[in-house]
Amino acid sequence: MTYIPRLKTRYKEEIVPALKEKFSYKSVMQVPQLEKICLNQGVGAGVTDKKLVDNAVEEMTIVSGQRAIATKSKKDISNFKLRKNMPVGVRVTLRDRKMYEFLDRLISVALPRIRDFRGISDKGFDGRGNYTMGVTEQIIFPEINIDKINRIAGMDITFVTSATTDAEALELLKQFGLPFRNQNNQ
Repeated sequence: MTYIPRLKTRYKEEIVPALKEKFSYKSVMQVPQLEKICLNQGVGAGVTDKKLVDNAVEEMTIVSGQRAIATKSKKDISNFKLRKNMPVGVRVTLRDRKMYEFLDRLISVALPRIRDFRGISDKGFDGRGNYTMGVTEQIIFPEINIDKINRIAGMDITFVTSATTDAEALELLKQFGLPFRNQNNQ
């Protein structure tokens, strides 16, 4: 028997029927699904110190459970002492099993560890059903050893869905358990 993440099982058994009923889809195939989660971290100081990029790759690999890669600059910018193909960030794309595992850890462990957390904003939708949120500290993830980090850095997390509207994507992410802030609590 193979391992199936609990959020994937929950999606099939609970979320699909709930969304199908709410948006009155004719087919189960019309129900939006989570396609991938992209993690992205900019390391601006990596221009002068290459070890910062290496440390960021290592931390992102630990957080995501999948090997992260360094992103490189596309052009020269003299004001930032930046040359083409210099490492300036780190990214990783999660799909299927690792995506659901990361989402589960994010919802149940990492987000509750944020200081003064009142929910995430619902303003990060792009109009096509994708949602991006920012995390200010990578130390909210329990996999990171706080004693071994050199500097606190944030990251962007993008949820790519097959939803066609922001309302469908918002409902899908709410069903997964992402704690969105209430409109009257802002």
